[in-house]
Amino acid sequence: MNAKKVSMKDIAKEAGVSTALVSYVINGNEKEKRVGKEIAIKIREIAKKLNYEPNQVAKSLRSGKTYTIGLVIADISNPFFANIARVVEDEARRKGYTVIIGSCDEKADKAWDLIKVLMNRQVDGFIIVASEHSEKQIRHLREKKIPFVLLDRHFPGLNTDFVATDNFKASYDGCEHLIEMGYDKIGLIAYKLDMHHMHERIKGYQSALEENKIEAKKEWLAEVEFENLENEVKRAIDGFLKMENRPEALMFATYGLAINGLRYINELKLKVPDDFAIVSFGQAEIFELYYCPITYLLQPLEDLGVKAVDVLLNKINDKETPLTQVLMKAKLIQQESSKMKVK
Repeated sequence: MNAKKVSMKDIAKEAGVSTALVSYVINGNEKEKRVGKEIAIKIREIAKKLNYEPNQVAKSLRSGKTYTIGLVIADISNPFFANIARVVEDEARRKGYTVIIGSCDEKADKAWDLIKVLMNRQVDGFIIVASEHSEKQIRHLREKKIPFVLLDRHFPGLNTDFVATDNFKASYDGCEHLIEMGYDKIGLIAYKLDMHHMHERIKGYQSALEENKIEAKKEWLAEVEFENLENEVKRAIDGFLKMENRPEALMFATYGLAINGLRYINELKLKVPDDFAIVSFGQAEIFELYYCPITYLLQPLEDLGVKAVDVLLNKINDKETPLTQVLMKAKLIQQESSKMKVK
């Protein structure tokens, strides 16, 4: 004989509150309804103890929602995106939503395929890490009034909700740090992408040089293609080494560029920071494990993911909600790879 299915009414009876109050908490609306923190915790504990499982079909019929979110990320192999996906998934689950994740490998056509599949699955909205040339997709979602928020990357020419790092300031801070450490010949390896976040990282680096009265030499900027990345980074470093006035410090605009660059620097038997001081965007355990721990710009991963979910759910619940556009600060984590230059 099957055990009786636990209902919200059962939880309300044990908690000594109304069924409506239980519904607000279970559906993640306690803040909106100003439910006290203690009673919300109590209700969740009782629901867990009684093994309460919401009836998703009934819930969807009542609300017209599927309580699912589509998360389209650029590259699941990148630890930054893998970790931010986990943050989004955990925060959405806490609010009563399931996340369906897809990785587009930095390809706009693959991103569009994922978005169409997820629309057919009737997700309530999207969190999107946009790829190059995907503006048309974003316009389509906007025209169809499908709730979405852009995460980490956005398009200045499109007025949309977004949550991102202040890439200009982060890059400026990384370059200025190297200048303060005594380096005035600083190279940057970046992607050759027509994307705002990459343009901002390049501009931040160039502005830091110029404001410190250091000429931002064209040859010190190497822009590489995403395809054939390993060889492209090797070519960039070889180019630096052939220069008469070669860089003595390198900035990498992404974690992936840094990993490929450090691997090749090891192959060449060059030493960090003696031959090249290093600063990288992004965070990863490998930076701590490298023989010379790498200085990096720590992006506020947890805050970015949580805020993106918050913005999207507000948009799902009220499509007329004003645009939310958030830039968050990265923090420079100084380690041995950028220690003071020996004169």
